[in-house]
Amino acid sequence: LPEGSHLANNNKGKVAASLDKVAEQQDGAVALMSQQAPFETGSDLNKSMQETNKDAFRTNYREAETHQANLQHLCRICGGSFKTDPYKRSHPVHGPVDDETQAILRKKEKRATSWPDLLAKVFKIDVKGDIDTIHPTHFCHNCWTMVQRKFSNSPCEVYFPRNGTMEWHPHSSSCDVCSTSFRGVKRKKQAPNPQLSKKLRIVVGRARKIRRVRNMRQVNHKGLMKKIANCKKIHLSTKILAVDYPADFVKSISCQVCEHILSDPVETTCKHLFCRVCILKCLKVMGSYCPSCRYPCFPTDLESPVKSFLSILNNLAVRCSVPDCHEEVPLGKYCHHLSRHKDVKDK
Repeated sequence: LPEGSHLANNNKGKVAASLDKVAEQQDGAVALMSQQAPFETGSDLNKSMQETNKDAFRTNYREAETHQANLQHLCRICGGSFKTDPYKRSHPVHGPVDDETQAILRKKEKRATSWPDLLAKVFKIDVKGDIDTIHPTHFCHNCWTMVQRKFSNSPCEVYFPRNGTMEWHPHSSSCDVCSTSFRGVKRKKQAPNPQLSKKLRIVVGRARKIRRVRNMRQVNHKGLMKKIANCKKIHLSTKILAVDYPADFVKSISCQVCEHILSDPVETTCKHLFCRVCILKCLKVMGSYCPSCRYPCFPTDLESPVKSFLSILNNLAVRCSVPDCHEEVPLGKYCHHLSRHKDVKDK
């Protein structure tokens, strides 16, 4: 029995030792798992953050593409949509000048090969530093017509939809280009009031009659314009021309206000010629319109005629108005000729 009990105790000790080893191994595995858990959770977070960043980048890229696509339908100058034009006409901002505009520039003895130079002269904007993701690359036909009007001086009704040129900004959450507010919202049509509309028609009709009478009195009164100009002492009469030119030619080289030979001539947008002093006095007293045809005219619209016309005007032969001097001199040298007479008289 003592021997058997001794063997049994040895077996129990071996079993207990093996159980202790298994427990230690389990504790070590648990500790390793607890140490590896934060690394695994951290990697999952990094993966999720990378996925969110990719999604944000994709959405930003899509928004930028949409913004740039919307810019292609807008005018660089006025911000108007090309969809409003039934013919969908547009012109490249950085492209070459078209043949029709080149022909007008040649008539005005001016040159331009690219649109940025013309746009800078007409609208006072610099498009050379434009970025495709911020600025549109085309401008509308309405702005093109304004350029034509500027250099051709042809009277035409052109409506510019803004007080100034459009200012463009990078894409943002509150972008005017991509929001629906930029396209506008249709207003509900209100039913017209018949009594109010009748009163308005009567008032407008009376105002038109009064305005028409006043305008006719102002335009047809040539003597009034001559009194306003009052330039008889400083401008030359057409009677001193040395050659008996045709009446139409004499009218073309004379001022439409004072009817004297043009002195420092300027041209209006309706292609009428005036002395600079005469037209400025008439605009100040009678209003901002052409004295000949009543087309709207402002001092900023006045331009110098083409150089070929000025050379013809300055080479016209005129007789000296000083007594006992019948010399014929070119109009451009007439002031110098008179100064010589004054010098001789002073001596």
